[in-house]
Amino acid sequence: MENFTPWTSLLGGALLGLSAVLLMLFSGKVAGISGILNGLLTPKKGDFLWRFLFILGMASSILLLVPFSIELPTVSGQPLVFIIAGLLVGFGTRLGNGCTSGHGIVGIGRFSTRSIIATCLFISVAALVVFLRLHVGAL
Repeated sequence: MENFTPWTSLLGGALLGLSAVLLMLFSGKVAGISGILNGLLTPKKGDFLWRFLFILGMASSILLLVPFSIELPTVSGQPLVFIIAGLLVGFGTRLGNGCTSGHGIVGIGRFSTRSIIATCLFISVAALVVFLRLHVGAL
């Protein structure tokens, strides 16, 4: 399996968990990316800076990988498909009242029943889509 990267995946997961814990510990905020981004696009007074810095840090974190010569994934495909997929993800996060980071990392860590159910649903749908894409070619 050429894309199996257990150590970098473990490190990435640990860093995600650490960032969620630190954000909750020092500010009481949940590290749900869709909620952070939504609050950035519709800011309330005094609530913009931390959201902006979180998104900036997340987006620029790729620069930390450069000294370690870690191979970055490449993405190819049709831009329209990515736009539609992004809109569907946005719709899904509104429908599910959160995203995989909010429910999967923070919610499960807090033993939230709603988040456990939502995360199981996210993973089940993702597995179904991958199966259909690889074996049926429907997507």
